[in-house]
Amino acid sequence: MLPCLWKQTFNIDCMGCGMQRSISLILKGDLVGAFFMYPAIYSLILMFSFLLLHLKFQFKKGHKIILGLFILNISIIVISFIIKTFLIN
Repeated sequence: MLPCLWKQTFNIDCMGCGMQRSISLILKGDLVGAFFMYPAIYSLILMFSFLLLHLKFQFKKGHKIILGLFILNISIIVISFIIKTFLIN
């Protein structure tokens, strides 16, 4: 796994910490563990999958769906970061 330079420098997790381990857990078949490691992993997979489909097929309202998925992902990432950083410790 690649080391997190943010965590090494400031000694706190970044908003992306856990994503590599989450992908590794998905590849090993631990889908629940992957979610608990990085809660936005499945919505990110959905967003990038839809983005690739939209680039290929040019859906009529695809840009609005991608924007909605982007906002959803940012919200999940920020909320889980706040919970992990300030409420659990």
